[in-house]
Amino acid sequence: MKNILIIGSTGQIGSELTMTLRAKYGDSNVVAGFIKGAEPKGKLLESGPAEEADITNPAQITGIVKKYKIDTIYNMAALLSATAEAKPQLAWKIGVEGLFNVLEIAGEMKCAVFTPSSIGAFGTNTPKDNTPQDTVQRPQTMYGVTKVTGELLSDYYFKRFGVDTRSVRYPGLISHVTAPGGGTTDYAVEIFYSAVKGEVFKSPIAAGTFMDMMYMPDALSAAIKLMEADPSKLVHRNSFNITAMSFDPEMLKSTILKYVPDFKMEYQIDPVRQAIADSWPNSLDDSCAREEWGWSPQYNLDTMTKNMLEELNIKYLMK
Repeated sequence: MKNILIIGSTGQIGSELTMTLRAKYGDSNVVAGFIKGAEPKGKLLESGPAEEADITNPAQITGIVKKYKIDTIYNMAALLSATAEAKPQLAWKIGVEGLFNVLEIAGEMKCAVFTPSSIGAFGTNTPKDNTPQDTVQRPQTMYGVTKVTGELLSDYYFKRFGVDTRSVRYPGLISHVTAPGGGTTDYAVEIFYSAVKGEVFKSPIAAGTFMDMMYMPDALSAAIKLMEADPSKLVHRNSFNITAMSFDPEMLKSTILKYVPDFKMEYQIDPVRQAIADSWPNSLDDSCAREEWGWSPQYNLDTMTKNMLEELNIKYLMK
């Protein structure tokens, strides 16, 4: 990777990924792509080049690729799970039609492409525990449908046209930098804000609902590590299971109580988010990622919880 374009640079993952890549490859070598209404601000804007990069506008993307001699595209444009259920047509337009545009451009301009998939690519008939790398994928949400379609499209462009496509199936992502934004697993971010503010957290997800999760530093590391991996070692490309931890709301509550003894949680179940969560795996088998490109997370539930609380406390003390 020499010249990189991040499509969706102001989103949940993109904002942190852009800064991480700039630190690694040089500020001027990483272009922050954005859409109108979601322009980069602060360090994201000031530290390097930024261009309007609407994934539904292929001419715009092509122009940026040519202007900056882009060789690697991180396609982070997507609607999160609960938002995609509310706006299925838009979710398809961004997640599938937008990806098609990127793959066409990548084939013509000889770019490598990273497009994240998700645990949402699985469904109720997928084995829920230690979900295999290769298994049944019959999601029941538009979010999941776009992710499975994206995996298939990416593999097709690799096999048919030689486009260097790679991706991971992200679990729920937890970050102290970006606020929760409509994902089913975002309860695991919202809970920390309540703990730091001294509020009673009302969990939209029921006790006993296990989902795979990951702290954002590991998620960023996974994307970069996969794109740097020796292509000859990759048996699977689109998409690798990766995980770091699996827990339910009660386990997360208990861990927070170690650091915030007066923390309180109640349940106020959101039927839409709960139904989505129930259709997803409890835990993933990520052995292929470990074997093929050396995947290994650095954070577990306890170390992630400790760091999240520390960082959010600093953030609120500064306000």
